Amino acid sequence: MEQFVSYLTIFLIAVFVGIEVINRIPPLLHTPLMSGSNAISGITIIGAILTLHTTNHWIIQVLGFLAIVAATVNVIGGFVVTHRMLGMFKKKD
Repeated sequence: MEQFVSYLTIFLIAVFVGIEVINRIPPLLHTPLMSGSNAISGITIIGAILTLHTTNHWIIQVLGFLAIVAATVNVIGGFVVTHRMLGMFKKKD
């Protein structure tokens, strides 16, 4: 139970810090920072996979799975936004 409380505490702190960091970035800088966000989400995916591999507690497995899903959506969304942005700079025929 102590391990679950520590994992939950780390998760809640990460959520709070993430929300605070994203809210303080001006909208003009969101697109250039997308590659950094994708890198952080990739690290989140790796960390969640390692956590799922090392634990048997079902609540931690559910939180790890949700972290993988959310980070994957973020990575895919980042690539979609980047692809659309690069399409804006192509010459039109």
